[in-house]
Amino acid sequence: RCDILRKADAIYVEEIRNAGLYDAIWQAFAVLLPVKTVGVMGDGRTYDSVCGLRAVTSTDGMTADVYPFDAAFLTQCATRIVNEVQGINRVVYDYTSKPPGTIEWE
Repeated sequence: RCDILRKADAIYVEEIRNAGLYDAIWQAFAVLLPVKTVGVMGDGRTYDSVCGLRAVTSTDGMTADVYPFDAAFLTQCATRIVNEVQGINRVVYDYTSKPPGTIEWE
């Protein structure tokens, strides 16, 4: 599972850098959720993991706002992760600000 997460996170950060957004984001990372979902790859069904993406802006970490990626950027990230990382068949984006949520996932 760690290798799967490392690959997904590397793709996400690469896409952020390629879009020229790296310095505008305070923290960004991928998480591998402890659930599996049914999907379709080619002609077959899959039962694989869900990857969550998180990006926030902040000045001190006490409060944080979700980074407002456009839909095309998130679609590009999701497409690459699902197609390039075996073991992930769904990608979601966390829109929760802090508070009420926290920046990190546990």
